[in-house]
Amino acid sequence: MNWVTLAWLAASTTVFVTANAVLKTYAQQGGIWVLVGALALFCVGNTLMVQVMRGNGLGVAIALSVVFQMVAITAMAMAAFGEKPSGLQLAGIALSVVAVLMIAWPGSSA
Repeated sequence: MNWVTLAWLAASTTVFVTANAVLKTYAQQGGIWVLVGALALFCVGNTLMVQVMRGNGLGVAIALSVVFQMVAITAMAMAAFGEKPSGLQLAGIALSVVAVLMIAWPGSSA
């Protein structure tokens, strides 16, 4: 993965984290415009993901995106909303990071 693709991935992750924070706000407080804003952010995030898919292919791009988002959203949920994942959940997150590193690790293809 090159730096440009990584920048697209970081940008899409940032947008998806923001969209999920807005969606959590909607779940707690309601408001149709909050929901519309969250859905608009999800559309922007998916548009940014197209560039990651062009650079790495669909399978790798989605695997990277899911794990980046999982880590970022878990951190945001803990910091902003006071959520506390269990030890088993944290272990699952750690295993997913290892898995995506194995998928994206540069090397020779068979």
